[in-house]
Amino acid sequence: MNRKFTPFRFKMCTKIALISDSHSYIDHKTLTYLQDVDEIWHAGDIGSLEVMAALPKGKSVRAVFGNIDDQSIQETYPEWQEFELAGVKVLMTHIGGKPPRYATGVKKRIKESAAQLFICGHSHICKVEFDSSVNCLYMNPGAMGRHGFHIMRTMLLFELEAGKIQNLRVVELGKRGGV
Repeated sequence: MNRKFTPFRFKMCTKIALISDSHSYIDHKTLTYLQDVDEIWHAGDIGSLEVMAALPKGKSVRAVFGNIDDQSIQETYPEWQEFELAGVKVLMTHIGGKPPRYATGVKKRIKESAAQLFICGHSHICKVEFDSSVNCLYMNPGAMGRHGFHIMRTMLLFELEAGKIQNLRVVELGKRGGV
């Protein structure tokens, strides 16, 4: 009997939690959602390094600084993150605007990087939209903190696998003023 052995291949996906605009606040409810992911991405306006220290241990963390972040945060995290994960090219910054009106220079940078996923924060408005003009998915998770004009605190959960973004969901964390 002549059989060819084919190794079993595990289907690997990376679970992502996308947060932004914590403004020095993180609560138990948010931390509960962050337990079940592989990576945590923070799109700026962290507010204090204590927020980052409170994140669950053993997770990969990628973050950018925002316009309210002090020197210590700016020395710890860059203004831009550009990376590839699970076959998806990602570009992240804090102030990015939104399709079709991006902040100055952002649309050009998305095109030059050939990003498939562009992430920003700043607006406190949760929004996900495919922008065909740059062939890229735009994501803004809204704000998870208590400061700002938003009514509902939000974050995004999704998975990356084999060059695809999948199983995206919005998580409502409670009213801005609530505890």
